[in-house]
Order: sequence, then structure tokens, then C-alpha cells
Amino acid sequence: MTDGPVPDTRLERDAIVARLAAFDARPLETGDHRRAAVALAVAGEPGARDLVLTRRPTRMRAHPGQFALPGGRLDDGESAEDAVLRELHEEIGVLVGHEAILGRLDDYATRSGYVITPFVVWIADVPGPLRPSPDEVDVLYRVGVDEIDVDAQFVTIPESPRPVVQWPFRTTRIHAPTGALVHQFREVVLHGRATRVADFEQPVFAWR
Repeated sequence: MTDGPVPDTRLERDAIVARLAAFDARPLETGDHRRAAVALAVAGEPGARDLVLTRRPTRMRAHPGQFALPGGRLDDGESAEDAVLRELHEEIGVLVGHEAILGRLDDYATRSGYVITPFVVWIADVPGPLRPSPDEVDVLYRVGVDEIDVDAQFVTIPESPRPVVQWPFRTTRIHAPTGALVHQFREVVLHGRATRVADFEQPVFAWR
């Protein structure tokens, strides 16, 4: 009798909490930027956890058809934590409380005028299927560890001295901010490396 494959436990709740507790997340001053929050939402069954990724409908006014993490801008007087939980409910039908927020990663400032605060949120214990809103989600992806744990790629552009980060995902490459945040999640949570992403650039098409 042979032993089966060793389960990958790096996306189990206790392992994530330990990695995030050892990571010193860096906030950014908002300045003239607006505030937003996104969720790196961990779902799935034990030994087969995954991240939730979406693609926006092409009819949306802002960033149509782009890959995104569940999230959005803060309402007036709203905290980033409250905003990310609200957006999870509105976009993918998940209702969880503050105890589901396991920690956070570095803020990322976008060319379109936002400072994004990314939170790692545990939604694996929510019963039933995810229920994406057709108004905000065209396609919902479940991204396993093997797909997360790939090396980012970097390209140069004449418009900026900063490297453009690309996260390879299936048949495409996803740029910052989403690609940068998934890359940092991979580095911090899967490998315990305090990799920073604030200086990674976005492609020119995302500057508006």
C-alpha cells in the first residue's frame, strides 16, 4: 500500500493567520486618491482551498471586462473592513462578519486614482454555492494553489521606469492591481516572503 499525495495546507485558516501575523503590512497615505478595499477571499474544501477571482462585465463603465478581486470603493464614513465585507455580499452573495477577516496585505495605489486596501477573508465556512451578481460579475473563477503559486513576470514600458507586473493565469496574464495583489498573496501566504508590490506598475491601458 502506498501513501497518497500530501495535502497542501498552506491555505488552511490557521496557516494563513500565522503568515499574515508575521507580515508587516504597509498602508499608504490617501492624498488625493479615493479609498477602496478588495478581498482575497479563500473558499473551498479542506485540502483544496482556492481564491475567488472575477471578471467584470464588458458593459460596466469602469474597467469593463477586466479581471478583479471582489471589492470596491468605500462609501462615505465607511471603514475599509466594512466596505470589503459589504462588497463580498453584493458581488458574490457571501455574508460574513469581521471575524472572517484574517489579515491584510500592502495598500496599492492605482493610476486611476484609488488606494486599495487588500484583506484576506475566510469564506470557506459559508454554506451553499457562491451567488455572483450579474450586474458586477460576468465570470467567477475558483483559483487553486497550483494556479496561484506561479512566478510573476515583469515587462518594461517607455512610459514608466517601474516594472509592469503580470500574473500568469490560465491563458492570459493579469496586471496590477489584481495581478500585484495575488502575487503578494502568493509570496506572503504560500511562502512567507515579505515581498512588496507598491512599486509595480500598471499597463498604460489601465491608467484611466
